[in-house]
Amino acid sequence: MVIKYVFISITLFITPLTLAAQSSQVLERYIQEGLQHNLMLKQEQLEVKKVAETVRQAKALFYPQVNLAPTYSVAMGGRRLEFPVGDMVNPINTTLNLLTGTNSFPTDIPNVNELLAPHNFHDTKITFQLSLYNPEIRYNYLIQQSQYSAREATLKVAEQEIRFEIENAYYQYLQALEAGRILSENRRVLTELARLNGKLVANNVLTKDAVFSAEYEVSKMDQLIAEAGKNIKTARSYFNFLLNRELADEIEADTVSVQAMLVVDTSTVNTSLALQNRKELEQLKFYQQSGQLALRMHELSAWRPSVFLGGNTGFQGYGYTFRNQGYLVGQVGLQWTLFKGFEKKYRIQESRIQADIMTVKLSETEQKIRLQVDQATGELSAAIEGYKAAEAGLKMAENYFKMIDSRYRNHQVLLLEYLKAQQDLLSASIQLTIRKREILIRQANLRRVTGENSTDTLY
Repeated sequence: MVIKYVFISITLFITPLTLAAQSSQVLERYIQEGLQHNLMLKQEQLEVKKVAETVRQAKALFYPQVNLAPTYSVAMGGRRLEFPVGDMVNPINTTLNLLTGTNSFPTDIPNVNELLAPHNFHDTKITFQLSLYNPEIRYNYLIQQSQYSAREATLKVAEQEIRFEIENAYYQYLQALEAGRILSENRRVLTELARLNGKLVANNVLTKDAVFSAEYEVSKMDQLIAEAGKNIKTARSYFNFLLNRELADEIEADTVSVQAMLVVDTSTVNTSLALQNRKELEQLKFYQQSGQLALRMHELSAWRPSVFLGGNTGFQGYGYTFRNQGYLVGQVGLQWTLFKGFEKKYRIQESRIQADIMTVKLSETEQKIRLQVDQATGELSAAIEGYKAAEAGLKMAENYFKMIDSRYRNHQVLLLEYLKAQQDLLSASIQLTIRKREILIRQANLRRVTGENSTDTLY
């Protein structure tokens, strides 16, 4: 009979809470797919790559800087340098030639009349500069490395959140499927009721309104089934969205281990392990390290100069002939900012405050993690108790419905009482699926707050 089949179906679904956990390869495969293709994670991965390039940029400052810097000048007008060299020297040279009886001294020296801006002049050179000592370069590189490690920890946090969201969405989808199955089986019960009432009406045991009432209940169940279908579609779309797949793609339900239920022994939850595993703390520790490095960098740069080695070589002169125009210049330089309005002093103070902020934030996050572990443990324990109560309630609803069904067939109870028993059984069945999903979500949340990455439970 259909009613007997419904009882068997519900009994198979209600497995004892103490069953051993089975490993869901299906769910784990979906989680790994989500970790590879989720769009939010792709953004975080790109951010990590971006910071990695920043580290390479900081490392590049340790290497020498070589530049090719050719210039060519053309000048017209402007200021001139006028100096009467010829007017001053030529008479003297003429006298010297007369006294010596020779022409050894030139007498046609022109006066100087040159543009200050050089015309047809080039300076084609290669410049070279290498930092010998600069604390800002060294500590900036260390700071960027800390920032990169912090960003990697941020990616791990995002992966943990996505893992939790995928688990949650998968459980939501399976719950929607189970609710749809329960409603379909209850529709069969109501259809059987309508058929039974039709026979009783034909035998003049009931009036025809009993058939109408049963058919009306079937139509109401059809509405609930349509709503369940919408919920299944919505849950499937959200799950596929997390995996960056087509929203209408089919999802494989873990029907083999769907009845398995893992009960976590909350007494074994170790808060200290959560403090070791949580990537948020690792992230903040790297940011704290970055702040301490920034403080040290500002302290050293405030009291120590930077020293560099440089030089340039090339050709310089009028016209691009490169003949007798070569030159080479070497330099050793020192730069030391002795006073700049106490700017460096204020930067040191700012860095100290920032380091203190990170220390306080780290302590606050540790306290939050302790609170989260305590709350998640309590929520899981409450969910387990709620499941046990729902399981007991469903068993009582089953027994009551069996009794009412038997009495109804013997014409000892009214149709209204039969329908009420059937609705109570349906409500208890749906409530149990909700409680079961709640346990699974609480388990996943407990793994999340304790920093566990493996998937140990299934629907």
